[in-house]
Amino acid sequence: MIHNKKVVVVMPAYNAERTLRETFAEVPLDIVDEVVLVDDASSDQTAMLAQDLGIHTVVHRNNRGYGGNQKTCYSTALALDADIVVMLHPDYQYSPKLVTAMAAMVACGLYDMVLGSRILCGSAMSGGMPGYKYFANRVLTLIQNIMQGSKLSEFHTGYRAFSRELLLTLPINENSDDFVFDNQMIAQAMFLGFRVGEISCPTKYFEDASSINFKRSVIYGLGVLQTSCDYFLQRRRLRKCAYLDAGGRRLNVEQNPASEPQE
Repeated sequence: MIHNKKVVVVMPAYNAERTLRETFAEVPLDIVDEVVLVDDASSDQTAMLAQDLGIHTVVHRNNRGYGGNQKTCYSTALALDADIVVMLHPDYQYSPKLVTAMAAMVACGLYDMVLGSRILCGSAMSGGMPGYKYFANRVLTLIQNIMQGSKLSEFHTGYRAFSRELLLTLPINENSDDFVFDNQMIAQAMFLGFRVGEISCPTKYFEDASSINFKRSVIYGLGVLQTSCDYFLQRRRLRKCAYLDAGGRRLNVEQNPASEPQE
């Protein structure tokens, strides 16, 4: 716990068997109360390894996509009475050692969402980020900051921490089940007035680290631009989007009982 708040780390996993053990070994269990892994119908032994490591494991029988995986991650964490939830990818691309700092930024009450920025530390390229992804990251982030009236260093990190209040308030079930889920979630938080902070986060790219291909990257980029347009138009009351409506569908916390992992 931090400041008497329960901290749960969630790992959205797909074929993460090769990197899971190394990632889990660096999770700061002195402050983390529980680790949850949601296996999205992997073809390897990710779920079996997670169970062997003592991780609270949830298995999707069918692949639900990156966004669909996160929905289960957060509803499971909330059912476990989490006060702070940190999403950590099990591919060892982001350092688990930052979990303590990110959780503390939420626990102290200054932020409702904290993003681990690969750009603030200036080492994204030296860490192995492909040039085209770095360029797209910078261009898209610039456009998003202009359209959404923000000043984030990047919108595209997968390393995040959230307060319980934020996860219960955002209409997360209205979001896509694909990769654009991440950007929709930031847009929701900003639109509904939650405080979003950042922390410098070194990252590394290597063979076993998960990464989407060029085609999926293009689809993601178009989805990001659509999200920013939705935000811009809804802020000016020119369009209404369900995922930016505070009355949209929220997570069903009871769908994943704390005592029994979902199969």
